[in-house]
Amino acid sequence: MKNIIYSPDSEEFSIRLDQFLAKSVPNHSRSYWQKLCDRRQVLVNDKVSPGNKKLTSGDRITIHLPKVKIEPVEVPIIYEDENVIVFNKPSGILTHSKGSFNEEFTVADRMKPIVNDDDTNRPGIVHRLDRDTSGVIICAKNQETKKYLQKQFSSRKVFKEYVALAQGRLEHRKGSIKWPIERNPKKPQTFRVGMNGKNAETQYELISTSSDGNISFIKLTPKTGRTHQLRVHLAHLGHPIIGDRVYAKNQKEPRLFLHASKLSINITGSGDKTFEAKIPPDFKKRLKDEL
Repeated sequence: MKNIIYSPDSEEFSIRLDQFLAKSVPNHSRSYWQKLCDRRQVLVNDKVSPGNKKLTSGDRITIHLPKVKIEPVEVPIIYEDENVIVFNKPSGILTHSKGSFNEEFTVADRMKPIVNDDDTNRPGIVHRLDRDTSGVIICAKNQETKKYLQKQFSSRKVFKEYVALAQGRLEHRKGSIKWPIERNPKKPQTFRVGMNGKNAETQYELISTSSDGNISFIKLTPKTGRTHQLRVHLAHLGHPIIGDRVYAKNQKEPRLFLHASKLSINITGSGDKTFEAKIPPDFKKRLKDEL
């Protein structure tokens, strides 16, 4: 249970309950708080209140956080030593929860029993893969290693390679996409190519194309690490990744056909190492059926 007293300033006088909660606890979206209000888990002055209730100064907000039993999911291990653990993340699993209240199993949950000195909701997490992206993800067992690995990611010293199924036939067998990426103001949870965005570069190589030319199997090497970079770049190129329900139209696929196949990084005490994750069975079957 959490209590908050509403003390408005001139800019937020008579703000909606869900808006105030989203501002006060930014780890969660407004839609999350609307859902909690609909579940009758948010009280104002001890009364159940809808998300659109207008607050007045001095209102006491009581939040009854949901108690969710999180069922563990197997996350196969590729490599492990005293400092790191490398997983082959299945498609459909989050790298970490979006806020402090977690309602589903994540890679971070897998790391919680291992990492003792991380009080965030992202224990051991060094980088992330989108929920629907499968493949290699490296995690740190201690803070020293976490900082060491994060520094390599931030300075772009980590080599990452992906494979994907994209719509249509690419015009060139090899190429480099250099389009800046920015947040989409109309859909803040998504991104787009835009001149006000951050520099982003993706190298691609066509491996094969289906006989009808509808699907291309490609290798992708991101030189920068922007959120949704590969998905945004390919969609803007006119060849969205199959199964991408955000950046492609009319997708009814069971998964996003994007897989982090290789990662090379320096490991404390072990030097440079390369980790590879085999293409998962569902991806492999689709690949065999089409190509």
